Amino acid sequence: MLVEFSVANFLSIKDRQTLRMDASGISDFPERVIDTGRHKLLRSAAIYGANASGKSNVLKAMNTMGVIIRNSAQRQSTDEISVEPFLLSTETEHAPSYFEIVFLIDETQYRYGFEVDKKSVKAEWLFETKKAREKYLFLRQDSDIEVVKEFKEGKSLEERTRENALFLSVCDQFNGPVAKRIFEWFRQLLYTSGIDHDLYRNHLLQLLDAPPVREELMAIIGKMNFGFTAIGLQKAAMSKDYLSAFSEENQQRFFDLLGGEQTVSIKTMHDKYDANHKPTGHVEFDLANNESSGTIKFFDLLAPVYLSIIKSAVLVIDELDAKLHPLLTHAIIRLFNDPETNLNNAQLIFATHDTNLLTYGQFRRDQIWFTEKDQYGATCLYSLVEYKEEDGTKVRKDRSFETDYIQGRYGAIPYIGDFSKLFQHGTRSEN
Repeated sequence: MLVEFSVANFLSIKDRQTLRMDASGISDFPERVIDTGRHKLLRSAAIYGANASGKSNVLKAMNTMGVIIRNSAQRQSTDEISVEPFLLSTETEHAPSYFEIVFLIDETQYRYGFEVDKKSVKAEWLFETKKAREKYLFLRQDSDIEVVKEFKEGKSLEERTRENALFLSVCDQFNGPVAKRIFEWFRQLLYTSGIDHDLYRNHLLQLLDAPPVREELMAIIGKMNFGFTAIGLQKAAMSKDYLSAFSEENQQRFFDLLGGEQTVSIKTMHDKYDANHKPTGHVEFDLANNESSGTIKFFDLLAPVYLSIIKSAVLVIDELDAKLHPLLTHAIIRLFNDPETNLNNAQLIFATHDTNLLTYGQFRRDQIWFTEKDQYGATCLYSLVEYKEEDGTKVRKDRSFETDYIQGRYGAIPYIGDFSKLFQHGTRSEN
């Protein structure tokens, strides 16, 4: 489970910004909190902000950290690391980007982070907390790596670590038990976009082809009232002519992506009626071509939502509400916020513009976050529970968060100027 994530000097984020998933001391809606004994963690967090305020960049930073970790072992010595620093300041444009994450694996807390630029890893660290005291397992500064004797899996691997590779990934390559556990945790950090949402479509096809899982997914779909009575998979052999212009290597990659030399599409079954509105049979629609964009998006989100809840993963969704009816957005969030459906304590973190979610009862104050840019173009991230009113007091739980936010009480909204004089340069025609 995620405790907190921090990032600095990445895209629109200049100074260190931290998203915390550990619950504050407020008493609102205790069912939204996962109590592990030593930790109390939030089941979900929502990030609001104006367009271009940086809320997507916070989520991209989480995904970028995961991608850097997962791809480190495959990186060649001349490959660049995919990071983009904050470019609006001479202080940061040539400085490394900073990422750090605190998370739980069973009863152990880890704090892992690194600083990287496009060419190399400038710093890297791993701390472990099993009881009350935190201790480091390794510290790295450029090529100088210090490993404690208790971290046996890291010994003798210092010299095997390339300057553009993470030391943790080298430990994982040599089957280090701690490194393997941490890499497995990062494989459960799932990221998707609410706009380009087909990243997990192949996973959905695989899940719908597995009878036990299919029944569970159908139970979820059945509660959404999309207008069809059943779904099915249609498989067909892939025509060799279709990919004839590609190399054999790229053809094989395509087949691997599809899971074989065949195409798979999702079909939805709709009732058909006669002139007297009596059912006469069924009509089969193709999901991708005949259903609404909102329905397609919901299907695309099914796989990551299902996988995260089953595997106790962290699901990160940018623009969750795009193309979705507010009630569908609510339904997805309830799957995570409700301990009866979220039995494995998965966590959801998402960016949204849907202010309906700010109505009382949807979120605790520490689950609501805002992003806003300062006068120098840098993103600031802050929680509603941290926000101070003009008199210095904190926001009360009985406030109308939605109304207050729209009125600009908490900041993080776009400034829209006066349009009234924009079109007054011409003359109005007389009839």
